[in-house]
Amino acid sequence: MSTHPSFLNRYGPWALVTGASDGIGQSFAVALARRGMDVVLVARRREKLESLAQKMRQEHSVQCRVVAADLTTAEGLAAVLEATSELEVGLAVCAAGFGTAGPFLDGDLDNELNLLQLNCGATTALSWHFGKRLATRGQGGLILLSSIVAFQGVPRSAHYAASKAYVQTLAEGLQLEWRGRGIDVLAVAPGPVNTGFASRSQLNMGKAESPDVVAEQSLKGLGRGGTVRPGMLSKLLGYSLAMTPRWGRTRIMGLVMRGMTRHQHA
Repeated sequence: MSTHPSFLNRYGPWALVTGASDGIGQSFAVALARRGMDVVLVARRREKLESLAQKMRQEHSVQCRVVAADLTTAEGLAAVLEATSELEVGLAVCAAGFGTAGPFLDGDLDNELNLLQLNCGATTALSWHFGKRLATRGQGGLILLSSIVAFQGVPRSAHYAASKAYVQTLAEGLQLEWRGRGIDVLAVAPGPVNTGFASRSQLNMGKAESPDVVAEQSLKGLGRGGTVRPGMLSKLLGYSLAMTPRWGRTRIMGLVMRGMTRHQHA
């Protein structure tokens, strides 16, 4: 087991990771276990969580607790709170989320409302509940998954971008609001990442970053600033658009998204 005493002292002994069954959430869980953290794994698919938990126990000698829950429901959120009620959780990573792409009016309204509840509603609820616990504890951290699309409107991904703008703004506000309480808040704004996100969103992505890079660079940035752009793609896209007016960024991102969704109407 590789231990990081200062990290453990501030954010341990337990971390909560939502969306832990694959992608960025799974990479966060493994990276935290590598640092000696015990981890509560949350996602809908119990089998994948149990398999990951077993692997983490064997490779890193940490404790793992599995919570199979749908965070778009009140029952799912209650299950997470109940499963962690007796644990000293010092770090919450809200990585659960999904996206949609294509013309907004061609989408399914129920799917869009589920996106809103997961990306925004569940993130807000978990931030409030675990924020209270961290404030009582006097130290800890909260990591929220934003995106490169959070900083402007994005045609053909308008609702997903709006949900990530919500998360980004929430994290920025809480980062300053909670600083005096000893809580480090971090917004993670990656660009394209090689996960199952693209297939669910019906996106045709070209170059994409590894989720392991996203997790590692995010954890290294925790406590050092309010937003991290993990990976070269995110940094390149973010800084190249930084000086462009918001309306210009919206047009540019619309052209990018048009290319990534062209196959939907081929």
